[in-house]
Amino acid sequence: MIRLADIRSIHIRSFAAALRLALVASLAGSSAALAQAPPPPAPAPAKPAVAAPKPAPAPAAAPKPAAPAAPAAAAAAPAGDAVPTLLGQYGDWGAYSATPNGRKVCFSIAKPKSAQTTPPGRKRDQAYVFISTRPAENVRNEVSVIIGYPFKDKTDATAEIGADKFAMYTLNDGAWIKNVAEEARMVESMRKGSDLTVKGASSKGTESTDQYSLKGLSQALDRASQECK
Repeated sequence: MIRLADIRSIHIRSFAAALRLALVASLAGSSAALAQAPPPPAPAPAKPAVAAPKPAPAPAAAPKPAAPAAPAAAAAAPAGDAVPTLLGQYGDWGAYSATPNGRKVCFSIAKPKSAQTTPPGRKRDQAYVFISTRPAENVRNEVSVIIGYPFKDKTDATAEIGADKFAMYTLNDGAWIKNVAEEARMVESMRKGSDLTVKGASSKGTESTDQYSLKGLSQALDRASQECK
């Protein structure tokens, strides 16, 4: 989650965007909620490269066979392999895996325990912090934030764990650590800490302060790492 001129940011932003709907739909904040959800649909079969032979013409008196379902029907269904699968719930953190576009990813995710805005009462979407691993891209333990509103343009967010403070680059409603060289230290600080505080400002001037519990993070990271070796 460094970004700026780093081409790697394109992949990270795409990953966050691709999973947003699945996260909102699938993550009710507990393993029980996910367990009660229906299983994800199977991916639609790939369209064959060679068209199938046409059937023999029907007798004149026979009704014309119904046309096959429109391609839009298949497009309307989300790719089943992109729906997150719960690996385990550890304290306030869940470990998940998914396979969007055939590439396996694993991530640990949490919602804030408290979320405050100034002015108070401003509405926004659900915020999340998640730490993702994408073996196909040689990316491990990448921290990112979905804040729930568009960030103010050209501003940084901040992440604080105890005395450690990290600047985060922002784009739309996402934030990633600005100095990628500090990412491993940030993750280690999160493993050892008790709380993570994320602060940012929206494009409409709203300031937010979200506090996340780090209870269970280490176990969730270890489980995700085990799944995506």
